[in-house]
This record gives sequence, structure tokens and C-alpha cells, in this order.
Amino acid sequence: MKITHIEAIPVRVPRPQSFKSSLGVQLASENAVVRVYTDEGLIGIGEASSIWDRRGSGESETINRFLSEKLIGKDPTRINDISALMNKYLHRSFPAKAGIEMALYDILGKSLNSPVYNILGGLVRERVLLSHSLSMGDPSQIAEQAKNLVDQGYKTVKCKIGQNLAADIAVLDAIRNRVVDVTLRVDANMGWVSAKEAIRHIKQLTRFDLELIEQPLHYTDVDGLRFVREHVDVPIMADESIWTPTDAIHCVRNNSVDVFNVYVSEAGGIGPAAEIFSIAEAAHIPCIIGSMPELGIGTAAQAHLAFSMRNLGYASDVNGFVYHSDDIIQERLEINDGYLLPPVGPGLGVTIDEEKLSNYRID
Repeated sequence: MKITHIEAIPVRVPRPQSFKSSLGVQLASENAVVRVYTDEGLIGIGEASSIWDRRGSGESETINRFLSEKLIGKDPTRINDISALMNKYLHRSFPAKAGIEMALYDILGKSLNSPVYNILGGLVRERVLLSHSLSMGDPSQIAEQAKNLVDQGYKTVKCKIGQNLAADIAVLDAIRNRVVDVTLRVDANMGWVSAKEAIRHIKQLTRFDLELIEQPLHYTDVDGLRFVREHVDVPIMADESIWTPTDAIHCVRNNSVDVFNVYVSEAGGIGPAAEIFSIAEAAHIPCIIGSMPELGIGTAAQAHLAFSMRNLGYASDVNGFVYHSDDIIQERLEINDGYLLPPVGPGLGVTIDEEKLSNYRID
């Protein structure tokens, strides 16, 4: 089997309401839908998703004008070889690489009539506990968001913090007064400028019984993360600091964090993300899976990883599609009582809705 054509289509799918964090306000997600065609008629689909880099239009350009021509004629089932080739020709652009790599796994799964999670080693759980993020805003509104999510069955919610201490306290206090029985974690999105500032703030927030503190410092400050970890009781989770397996090794060597938040798109694909899981497992560091958020294709890729990795220690964000008003796939991944169920069918287990793709494409 050989690759005959690769295309990437930028899409913009709206959110039902704006989503705010310390990184800014998001009104929609601009991602890229990827299709890899073969000479045997099999077509694999993937998704390049990112709030960083060049988003859907930029990642599509990288794929269509550069990576595509490098991969024509290659065997799509030789995924590791193709991933290495993409890394050889392109230093970063991890979401673009991930979109192609997802499509290769989709092709391999379809060719074997098997879900991707079987290719990754098989199911290790029957369902995945989910977390859902809360948009920044008025404390009472955020608390109401949390209450609505708990009513839907979510057991874990993540609050965006890091702007100022008084505002963070007001929000967390409102959540705890509105919803008592929920696991609460917070994400500073690199909002604190120094380790000592982060420590002062975290110690003021521990009374809210926080599960995790995510990315308190800039992604390059792994020494600062270690200092924070050594001086607070709440586990520290890395996000932006561990895009790649190399980043994960760096954090392990520096004893920087307690938990890894792994992204398929940031890592450059399912394979590199699985490598991060293996590194973390060897270092006795639990992981979760994070979301950009993805649409249905990218979420399906995350799901196959989540169902096949043993070292999933906390609730994960394998539910990016629920942050959008619509999707570009025909299926809807099933969530039951705050848990994601496995995708059904060979490959990634999802198919493109051509009418919706046409509606949301922006090229």
C-alpha cells in the first residue's frame, strides 16, 4: 500500500459561548481536517488542533505545501518511519505531524479491521473518567457552570486561575459553596511570573481542597516548577512543559512535577504521546490526557490512547468535542455519567460528515 495524496482542510467550528482563560478568549476552534489517500482505496482521517502555533489555516499550509509531497509513495502502515521522516524535514509543527499520523493509524486500523487501541496494546479499561474546564468570568457564573457539569455527571472540574489572587479566591469560594461534592483542580496556564509568587498563591488556595495545580510557571522554567513542587503539598502538573518525549525526560531528570498532562496534538501524534506515557510510567509519574479542545476526530485519537495506556492516573479531558456547537463527524462519542466509552469500529472509529465539513471549512 502506498500514499497517493494528502490534503488538509482548515475548519472553524464555533463554541456555544466564549471561553476565557489567562491565555485569552476563544469564540471558536480553528483546526484542520486531514485526509490521507492510498492506492488501495483506504482513506485515513486525522485532525491538527492547536491554540498555539498557526492554527487550522497554518497547519493546513504546512501539510499541503510541504509535508504532503515528502510522503507521497510511502507505505502508510510504516508509521514510525513516516514520523521520523516528518521530524527530519520539520523541526516543530507538531499539530500538523499529529494530524497526518492520526490518519496513518486510522488507515492501519481499517486495514486490519481493528480499533486503534488494539494496535496500541489493547484495552486496559472499559471507561475513562472525564474532567471539564470552566471558563473564566464572574464567580457566580463560574459556580453555576460547575453545578451544571456536576448535574451532567462530571466528577471533576478544572478552574482557570492565575490573573490575581483575590479573583482566584472568590471564584474557588463560589464553586465550593455551590458544589460541595466535586473534585476540583486548577490551571494557571503559566500565569505566575516566579516560583515564589506561585508558592504564595498556592498556599492561599489549598483550603479549597485542590486535586492538582496545572502549569503554574512558564513552560521553560522547569527548575522553578521543581522549587514550587518542593514547597507546596498540592501535586503540580505539567502541561506546556511536556509537549514532547524529550520534554518529558527533562522534567523527569529535574524532578519538576508530580503529574504529566499529555496532548496528542502537542506531542506530534499518538505514538509520541504514548512514548511520554511510557517515560512517565518508568518514572512512577501518573498522566492525564489534555484537550485543545479537539473536534471529534482528534478526540477519537485521544480516546484510543486513553483506553490503551495503563498510566492514566486522574480524570482526563478526552471530551473536546463537547466544547463546540457542532462537529464535522457523523458519529458522536458516547459519554455516560461523566465517563467516556470506547470508540466503536475499525481505525479511529469515526467518519467525516461531508456536508458539515463543507459548512465549516475556511479555505
